[in-house]
Amino acid sequence: MAVNWAERICSFSRSPSRYLCESTAEVFLSELLRELRDDRATFTVKVLLLFPLCEQPTLLCSTNAVGEETALELMSVFAQCPAKSVQFRSHLLLALTSVLVCTSCVNQHSQASQDFLELLLQITQDTSDLHGDGTLRCLRAVACDCLRELEACCPTLLSQHLELLSGLWHRESTSLHQAYAGLKTLVLRNCVYQLSQDPGAGAEHLKALLGVNASVAWEAEQESGLGGNKDSAILCTLIMSPMGTMPILQTGPDCKELRSVLSSLLEESYLLTPLCQTALLHRLIEVVAMVPGVSPSIFRAQLLRLLGTSEACLFHSTLLMKLAFTDSLFSADDEAFILKRLVILSQHPLLSTPEKLFYMDCILHFPENRPISCGDVDESLPVLLTPRLASTLVPTVFNDCITMLARLNLLSLIYLEEAEEGEEGKGVAYLYGHLTALLNIVENGGSRELVVTFFRAAFLFLLYFGHMERYSNSMIEKLSELYRCHSYLALHVIDLADQTLSHLSESNWAVGLLRAMQQVITEAPLAQLTLQDLHCHLKLLARVAEEGDIVQHSTLSFLSRILTQPSLSLCERSNWRQGNAVLGVCRRLLVHPSLDSLLIPLANTLQHLTFYYGDTDIQDHARLYYTLLTTLSREKLAGVLAQGVSKGRHQVKQRSLSAIMTDSDGLTSVLTIHQTETPILKLVEWIDSDPQGGEQTHQKGEQANSPLLEIYRAQFKDPSFASEIPLDYHLTHTQAHHVCFDQLFSIRLHFELTDHHYEELCDISVPCLFKKQPAPVVKLRLKPRWPFPTTIHASAIFTTQDGLSWYSLLPDIHVTFQQVLLPLPSPPSWGAAGRLSVFEGLWEEICCVSSKEDGNKYATSLFCCQLDVENLAAWVEKHFLRFLITDPSYEEEFKVLLFLPPQSHVLLKIKSGEDVVHFSIATENWQLLPHINTFLLTLTSLQEINDI
Repeated sequence: MAVNWAERICSFSRSPSRYLCESTAEVFLSELLRELRDDRATFTVKVLLLFPLCEQPTLLCSTNAVGEETALELMSVFAQCPAKSVQFRSHLLLALTSVLVCTSCVNQHSQASQDFLELLLQITQDTSDLHGDGTLRCLRAVACDCLRELEACCPTLLSQHLELLSGLWHRESTSLHQAYAGLKTLVLRNCVYQLSQDPGAGAEHLKALLGVNASVAWEAEQESGLGGNKDSAILCTLIMSPMGTMPILQTGPDCKELRSVLSSLLEESYLLTPLCQTALLHRLIEVVAMVPGVSPSIFRAQLLRLLGTSEACLFHSTLLMKLAFTDSLFSADDEAFILKRLVILSQHPLLSTPEKLFYMDCILHFPENRPISCGDVDESLPVLLTPRLASTLVPTVFNDCITMLARLNLLSLIYLEEAEEGEEGKGVAYLYGHLTALLNIVENGGSRELVVTFFRAAFLFLLYFGHMERYSNSMIEKLSELYRCHSYLALHVIDLADQTLSHLSESNWAVGLLRAMQQVITEAPLAQLTLQDLHCHLKLLARVAEEGDIVQHSTLSFLSRILTQPSLSLCERSNWRQGNAVLGVCRRLLVHPSLDSLLIPLANTLQHLTFYYGDTDIQDHARLYYTLLTTLSREKLAGVLAQGVSKGRHQVKQRSLSAIMTDSDGLTSVLTIHQTETPILKLVEWIDSDPQGGEQTHQKGEQANSPLLEIYRAQFKDPSFASEIPLDYHLTHTQAHHVCFDQLFSIRLHFELTDHHYEELCDISVPCLFKKQPAPVVKLRLKPRWPFPTTIHASAIFTTQDGLSWYSLLPDIHVTFQQVLLPLPSPPSWGAAGRLSVFEGLWEEICCVSSKEDGNKYATSLFCCQLDVENLAAWVEKHFLRFLITDPSYEEEFKVLLFLPPQSHVLLKIKSGEDVVHFSIATENWQLLPHINTFLLTLTSLQEINDI
């Protein structure tokens, strides 16, 4: 048994949805709960069984009602579990918390949630093993964690138990002291926040809250506004800058009870672990910020310890205090000390890189007592951070790449102030020297990481000091020399130019860089040019050609020379990639503002490609470009190409149906399938009013001599026999759609299953759909593996009258249990007697086999309901006429046989009693019973009875 469950749980954990396709969530949940109640199962197996409930509670408990029922079952298991099974009981508490929280039972104050809360409070108060082996302490720790989770997900849930939690915290001398402190602080913070939202709340309400020691009182919480809080702000941090707003609880100076609680928590906070201290301090800072009657000086005794800490989380709590209370808690000397300590920690050799980056980020977002900026800048420097103080943070080539960039960014901000004041001191010169050192490393064969770091550093430098021509012009010269030796850096140069142009739109530096790169490329000796270098040069020249301010005569001259250079043999090599790169440059020149002056050389280049290039595709494109160039005006040429639209000085790509360009972009644009924002089509179920074979004939037929049940089952040796469920739908337009979709052509419907209950569906083609004509019928043929309800995702690709292709999602198709039911697939010649013989044989077999407990799937059941006995025959005929085995006029007992492909049957014997109607059920697949029950409940509802 243990091995079997281990395999099943492992399979479920790998893919829960796939696992549940073989069954249903209801069936799997019932199996889990039944096994948990089984005394024969070991506790090791039971712990394993709780895993699905802990990890996938919403998948197994789809509704609140199912969640509450499951919680009650688990609490029953907990009550019957022996006290010595601490591990299993602990996992039960975790599973209960997970189920109740995820199914929203806690927020709805259900009875199960109330019982579970009482149970947790009882466990936390049980100190019977205080001097024992400590086994119960583990259970109390888990219960405390569950309480904290409940309070975090449903704030103020424990507001009536603050005094109780305080007593547990004061009395606890074990490691649970820390857990109780965190729980009490969380509850206190939530309660103070909730009171701050009530305009009429004051000191009296706060005193009453701190003095309450009541049992669970859901009604009292609802009346006081402490229960069911839906304010999302209570679930997140409230600490804001001094310029922001904070909810305030007006209590006046009379807050001695709250001060006493806060002081006791702070005095013992040093006993907690650093992370728990951080969480506690965070909550207490929020409480003090919300209650003006409590002075921030209450934290003064903790500052000495916090300012000297080596823990990053505790130092962050100190900065949160400074952000919340500024000069009401921190003096100017304190501020200077914190800033100096941040500078020291940002370069401390014993700290890891992430820690040093964290402290450096704290400097950039330092909460000053009296900030000068208005808080709208992402990064700003504190006034006290002088160049001298930050001199130890200057970047060096020995720093790792991330630290180097972070230091460069910080020092650039510092030296930017000097540059703005007209003082070009040593700071900017040092940073430029550092950039030059990085460039030398890249020039001498630096790693890819260093190459990327150099270009990022160059961008940062330009971002701050690009207006200083002395350095910006020098950088263009150095980058030109770098590219002259390393052409593989072309993409990095292009990216640097694009980013600079995007962030410094008023600067001409990017255009100057591209102009310099053009000069480097066009003046390079062709004898030393390799094909790899040429490919990089052409990419860069294509980018240069996008700039309307750059003269392109040298580019065309370069193209002409490489096409006729014997050492390259470009035309003879017939390399499609190289030819496409040349065409890419030509295509951008076709839309250049100075096209008139480029007409003759560009036409000569395109004509040379047409006649002499060895690749046919390149010849065709060149011939097309040449034709467009020589036959269309400049305006029409720009309209036909319509690919590069000038936006400032940068060419922005836009898609167009008439776009013609290389790199297959034009072909991609023409073949683009557009997607609709809302569904355009839908499938509406079509029920034939007179389906063939819809009614069972009850005439007597010839009964075969051999047993009919064996003959009936022999039909299924053919895999295609009665294996499909026919479903017919009308394909129609949705209510809201654009007129351009009134006429659709070549519709291709695609269906995607959401489970593995059925075989994959083939796509269906519909020739056309017109708005004002009859809707076509779409015939779906489902081939079940397991006859369960399912949902099918549908989508369509179609063409509109203007020739565009569109993709649209359709509303989901919901296949109900009733749609899966089919009449008995027996030969028509058998008649009623033959079908009755099959029914009786199946009924006898199922009842006989189901009585044996050998793990078979055969099952019998009974369903009872109140129906009008006089109208029972009419009711049965209305709902089960197609499935009736007996004559409808025979009213003592109705026999109904439901067939579910591929080979499942549901047999019903409907008989009226004194007050109720009995539905005796038999089936070979017990997993169908929940669906049958739901189906019968639907049919026998009050509305259905009234319809008769």
